Amino acid sequence: MTAIDQTMDIGDLEKPWYVRLFEMARNQPLGTAGALVVLLMVLAAIFANFISPYDPEAASWKHQLSPPDSNYWLGTDAFGRDILTRIIFGARTALFVGFTAAFIGATSGLVLGVASAYFGGRFDIFIQRLVDIVMAFPLIVLALAVVATLGTGTVNVIIAITIPFIPQCARVVRSSALAIREIPYVDAARALGFGHFRIIMRHMVPNVMAPYLIMLTTFVGQAILLEASLSYLGMGVQEPTPAWGLMLQGGAEEFAESAPWVPIFPGLAIPLAVFGFNLFGDALRDVLDPRLRSR
Repeated sequence: MTAIDQTMDIGDLEKPWYVRLFEMARNQPLGTAGALVVLLMVLAAIFANFISPYDPEAASWKHQLSPPDSNYWLGTDAFGRDILTRIIFGARTALFVGFTAAFIGATSGLVLGVASAYFGGRFDIFIQRLVDIVMAFPLIVLALAVVATLGTGTVNVIIAITIPFIPQCARVVRSSALAIREIPYVDAARALGFGHFRIIMRHMVPNVMAPYLIMLTTFVGQAILLEASLSYLGMGVQEPTPAWGLMLQGGAEEFAESAPWVPIFPGLAIPLAVFGFNLFGDALRDVLDPRLRSR
C-alpha cells in the first residue's frame, strides 16, 4: 500500500460515522435498498403488537373474503382475518425461523470448517466426505426428509432448515482457513506452545469472520424461502400461527380468481424479503472482501 493510500484510509477513519454511512449508501445503492427492506421487516416484527390494526388470530365470519378497503387495507382471508395484520406478524415468524436456522447452521459450519482446515489429515478427509454427502441433496429435498422424520412444528422446521446450511458454510470457511493455517504467525503460536483451542479462537476464527457473516446473511433469505415452502406444503408452521407460506397455501388455489388479494399480498412479501437479504448480503460481501474492494 502506498503512502497516498494509507493517508486516504486514515482520512476515511477520521470522518464522522454518518458521513461514512452516507458514502457507503452512495457506493452500494442496491445494498442500501436491501438493508432498508431488512430494517423495515425487523421493525415490523419487533413492533407488530403496536402497529397491527387487528388480532392476527381473530376470525370474523361477518367479514370473510372482504376486498381491500379503508377498514382492511389488504382485505381478509377465508376466516375473516386481516391479511395486513397476518403479514406483519408473519414477518416475526419468518425472521425467527430465518435468523435461528441461519445462525445455528452458519456457526456450526464455522466450527467444522475451521477445525477441518486446522487439524487436516484424516479428520479433514472425514469431515469433507460428510459435507459432500449432505451437499449432494437439494436444500428443499433434505429439509422435507428431515421434517417428514421429525414431524411438523416451528422447532422441527428450524432443525430441517439448519442441517443443509452446515456443510455449505463449512466448505466456504474451510477454504479461507486453509490459507490462514499457512501464515507464519500460526506457526509462531505453535512454537510458543499455545494450545489448539487458543490458536483457533485467537488467530483463525477472527480471520474467517468475513465469509461467515456473508454466509449468515445469505442463509437468512434462504431460510425464509425454505420456511415458506415447507409451510405451503403443509409441513412447516401450523395454523393458527401467522406465516407467509401458510397464508399462501390457504389462498393460492381456491381464491386465485374469486379473491386474488388473499394469495397476492403474502406472495409478494416472500420474494421481497428474500430479495432484500440477498441484496444486503451481496453488498456486505463487497465491503468485507478485500479482493473486491481493491478493484
